[in-house]
Amino acid sequence: MTTFGQVFAEPRFRVLFAGQTLLVAGDTVKMLAFSVLVYARTGSPGLSAAAYLSGFLPEVVGGIFLLSIADRMRPRALMIAGDLLRAATCVALAVGGLPVWAALALVFVTGVPRPVFSAARAAMLPEVLAGDAFVLGRAALGMVAAGAQIAGFAAGGLVLAATGPERALLVTAALSLLSAVVERLGLPDTPPRAGGARRGTVRTTLRVNRELLADRRVRGLLLAGWLPMLVFVGAEAVFVPYLTGLGSPSGAGLVLAATAAGMGLGNLVVGRFVSPDGRERLVFPLMLLSGVPLVAFAARPGVAVAAVLAAAGCACLAYNLGLQRPFVDAVPPDRLGQAYGLQNSGMMTAQAVGAMLVGALAEAVPTHHAIAWAGVAAVGCALALRATVRNGLAVRRPGPAAGSPRTRAR
Repeated sequence: MTTFGQVFAEPRFRVLFAGQTLLVAGDTVKMLAFSVLVYARTGSPGLSAAAYLSGFLPEVVGGIFLLSIADRMRPRALMIAGDLLRAATCVALAVGGLPVWAALALVFVTGVPRPVFSAARAAMLPEVLAGDAFVLGRAALGMVAAGAQIAGFAAGGLVLAATGPERALLVTAALSLLSAVVERLGLPDTPPRAGGARRGTVRTTLRVNRELLADRRVRGLLLAGWLPMLVFVGAEAVFVPYLTGLGSPSGAGLVLAATAAGMGLGNLVVGRFVSPDGRERLVFPLMLLSGVPLVAFAARPGVAVAAVLAAAGCACLAYNLGLQRPFVDAVPPDRLGQAYGLQNSGMMTAQAVGAMLVGALAEAVPTHHAIAWAGVAAVGCALALRATVRNGLAVRRPGPAAGSPRTRAR
């Protein structure tokens, strides 16, 4: 069975790993600092929340109209362009003296192409690592995302307290520039996955999105990744009001950190200690179990128990590792970038929808009941997707064996 040591022996993966760490940490600091900046200037909780969630809507727009660029341009150039655009945006927010409406508009406009940059990064991984090494690489990136989120929130909070939101935004700009340098020096300048003219980006994106979603197996694997996450993130969105209602607003940080820790632990255990076939057999059980800890919130647990429950539920989301091999096999190689972009954009949309739905439910019922009902919905999603998941996991692309290098379409 592949080990993490073998995965990290690949120099290109080490570069992707470093870039992902810098990306997640920087985005976490940016999200926190921008929200605080807007609140400091307006005193409006609503606008502050809009700033905190400002990355969701642009992801939807970019995912619908621009994703074909991810397969039609050089991946390294796209990744570096994303880093530079993020750095420039943060500098403008920090020192530009923009009014709040202009700052929100800037974040929206510069966020629209973000799915393209993310798709280019995600689609490079199966070209760098083959077979089981690819899945273990995904696990490693999942762990670093969890760790970088925790570090980003901690570091962002310290920088905000010491220097204010403007300088915290400059921290993200610096991390983005460092990521661009690392990728420029450490990654090869490979050709685009899809050839042909670069005209008709919107038309091509819409057409390929339709074709991907029309494929029953691809659609099933996408839904299996989206729907449980929709419900879990929806529950997570009301942890703060729930714990505030318990008289422990500071406990929200502990519970949210526990969810990130649970994600990292789940990726470690399932990625490193479960066989490739075992991961795929665990997809449905883990998907089903992810909602069970949320149901236990009906008993109105305290901070410590809530943290354990949140971590346990988030650890079960490692079922996604079992979907990775079938997803790559189900998608034509020259559309892999757009497929990953569609997957990521759908995930962002699902998180936003989940937060709105469970938040609206929490307006009508006590917050602990809203979280519990989210758990019931997660179990229901798993049961409804059982046959779809089974069908999707049966995908095997003719051609190279699972452990052999994938060929790139020219």
